[in-house]
Amino acid sequence: QVQLVESGGGLVQAGGSLRLSCAASGRTFSSYAMSWFRQAPGKEREFVAGISWSTNNIYYSNSVKGRFTISRDNAKSTVYLQMNSLKPEDTAGYYCAASTTGWGVDLRRYAHWGQGTQVTVSS
Repeated sequence: QVQLVESGGGLVQAGGSLRLSCAASGRTFSSYAMSWFRQAPGKEREFVAGISWSTNNIYYSNSVKGRFTISRDNAKSTVYLQMNSLKPEDTAGYYCAASTTGWGVDLRRYAHWGQGTQVTVSS
């Protein structure tokens, strides 16, 4: 079992940056693939970025590729999402999720979710 707590969200102007963190409890963090999802009001939750347990495999959605960077520190049981060149359309609640079956874009792969952190980008 793992519990996830996100932090780092906030209000930022377009073109700015934010760094989200997701701290995990439990001793098996390094065995989980981790991903970030986001959900805007009235929209479905969508995949943003994923990273394998070993960091050898990283994947981004086309909408954030080149602007966002996912990373993890297994010693600190934390996964990060560095978000640069933010746009108003990045405004959403951001959620981290853990999977024991590898990362993927399907929400059903993830058994553990954080409570989310809000990111608001003003124009």
